Amino acid sequence: MSLLEIERINSYYGDSHVLFDVDMHVDEHEVVALLGRNGAGKSTTLKSVVGAVKPHNGAIRFDGKDIRGLPPYEIAQRGIQLVPEERRIFGSLNVEENLQLASLSAEHAWPLERIYEYFPRLKERRRSRGTDLSGGEQQMLAIARALVRDARLILLDEPFEGLAPIIVQDLLADTRQLAEEGRTIIIVEQNVAAALSIAQRCYILNNGHVVYEGTPDELHANPQIMHEYLGV
Repeated sequence: MSLLEIERINSYYGDSHVLFDVDMHVDEHEVVALLGRNGAGKSTTLKSVVGAVKPHNGAIRFDGKDIRGLPPYEIAQRGIQLVPEERRIFGSLNVEENLQLASLSAEHAWPLERIYEYFPRLKERRRSRGTDLSGGEQQMLAIARALVRDARLILLDEPFEGLAPIIVQDLLADTRQLAEEGRTIIIVEQNVAAALSIAQRCYILNNGHVVYEGTPDELHANPQIMHEYLGV
């Protein structure tokens, strides 16, 4: 049984039908890349999983239990954490306060020192307010907030967006370390090469439909699919 199972969900924004019978599964300790052009439905899929968007039908099961329709806070308590594209850290709070706030309702919160082992830069900046952090530091903090809650499934939405290449390489190394340690991750990312470098499997969405599932090697061997749906 997969840790996350998505079966034929249809999600809407108002009257706009965005996801059409989407099927996906993610096994425990697996990294899955969710790829596609802008507007393909990738972020909506993640938001559907965490309850920010409520699918009209279908099933979303986490650890064998249906979570579709549950409020986002309850889904988070079950071990799913979304790291949103906007990061949404608290700018008026410092790094340590952001982490402490995230840990308050966690059943098995990580000690801060464990977080700082992953992100030494955050330890250096622990007294700095969120608004004073660089884009890369804000992204580190956004990921750290998910880790401090001991998330079983981490959803990364465009984690490398707008960051300098050298910062992307640092964050990619951090993400790869998490993957090697067995964290279960879904990564949505326009940087196809970066996403595929850490993923065991990938899906491609196009206009709200799943049009491809396979391994990174299988996708690389199919340049027509990459060009048609990813523009690579």
